[in-house]
Amino acid sequence: MTLRIGSGAGYSGDRIEPAVELAQSGRLDYLAFECLAERTIAIDQQKRLKNPEEGYDPLLEARMRAVLPICLEKGVRIITNMGAANPLSALAKVAAICREMGLGPVRLAAVTGDEVLDQVRQQDLILEETGQPTSALGSRLVSANAYLGAAPMVDALRQGAQVVITGRVADPALFLAPMIHHFGWGMDDWARLGQGTIIGHLLECAGQITGGYFADPGYKDVAGLARLGFPLAEVEPDGSAVITKVDGSGGSITLATCKEQMLYELHDPAAYLTPDVTADFSGVRFTDLGADRVGVAGGTGRAKPPTLKVCVGYVDSYIGEGQIGYAGPGALDRARLGAEIVRERLALTGVRHSELRVDYIGLDSLHGPGLARPAAEPYEVRLRVAGRTETPAEAERIGNEVETLYTNGPAAGGGVTKGVRQVLAMASAYLPREAVRPELHIKEVSR
Repeated sequence: MTLRIGSGAGYSGDRIEPAVELAQSGRLDYLAFECLAERTIAIDQQKRLKNPEEGYDPLLEARMRAVLPICLEKGVRIITNMGAANPLSALAKVAAICREMGLGPVRLAAVTGDEVLDQVRQQDLILEETGQPTSALGSRLVSANAYLGAAPMVDALRQGAQVVITGRVADPALFLAPMIHHFGWGMDDWARLGQGTIIGHLLECAGQITGGYFADPGYKDVAGLARLGFPLAEVEPDGSAVITKVDGSGGSITLATCKEQMLYELHDPAAYLTPDVTADFSGVRFTDLGADRVGVAGGTGRAKPPTLKVCVGYVDSYIGEGQIGYAGPGALDRARLGAEIVRERLALTGVRHSELRVDYIGLDSLHGPGLARPAAEPYEVRLRVAGRTETPAEAERIGNEVETLYTNGPAAGGGVTKGVRQVLAMASAYLPREAVRPELHIKEVSR
């Protein structure tokens, strides 16, 4: 009855080789790819507006070509949120890949219904971060996607889907759905759903728990990071599990890596809100079971919340940026003079900006001048000037002024780069469950 679930990705651009390794050698029942950060889906919504066939994860095709033949041969079922803003187009793409590669028969499924832009506009929800209604965003509102739970994925698995593609779902739900289906848990079995959610939370960031994000040379040394293995869980019917990885893969799974990952993005350990359950992490116990094997038990849960969290994406502003490098004696003084010139030029030419930031990269760009204490005058420094504006035209003028330092500013500046980018911001709101209606789409692909 033990269920083996592997984590094939922790974000959209993650490595593909560890997922292939899991598919080949992990003796898996399921391989899950978690690829949606908060802003990712808003960016994909913009892509879909430009081209109705786009809006799914850019690595969907490469990942599926790499793992589908192995998974179908070995009976490993795939679950992923790589559908992003367009699960139906993702479904069509995977079907085309199956036909092209001669894979079949295959049953594919897509889950839709997480897109709730119309509902948000109708109900004019309050944004948690600002206290303002969503209507205040006006035409700047780009996307609104509710976090769906495991239920539609469980339905897909019950209907025999070998690949399940979703848009926005709660990250742990990608892993919880196979547990519910495999063990027959009830959707109100809060204790098991809570424990299963903890396992999903531990797996969702892939290489973080196998030592990737954990590594810190001289303090927390981890071997084999260049071929870091991704994690898998051996789950028992009560939701307890062993977190491990493929033998011989790089990285390490220890009590410390598991504890760090459990605390990742955790607001209230006793009330971790998900669409499926209010999970309680406060009683979790980790047990060292030997090399790269850690036992996890003690989680529980309570009834799920009455609302679903919605990620609201909107155009916040534009960032104009310019960079220039200085080297040799007096490099820092020349960079500082360059910054003063740019500030004065922006004022003289009337560039409107709501925020302006000056960084000396390598000196104070991460923690600011208050914490930067250089032991000696740096031999080289890179000046970065960035400003926030309401229009791309205004943003472009900031980089242009940095570029003019080539001949109009301090001596010996070089390597100028400049650019403008749109800032897509995210905010949170809560929508009543009854306003969200997930839909399941099944597609059969014959050989």
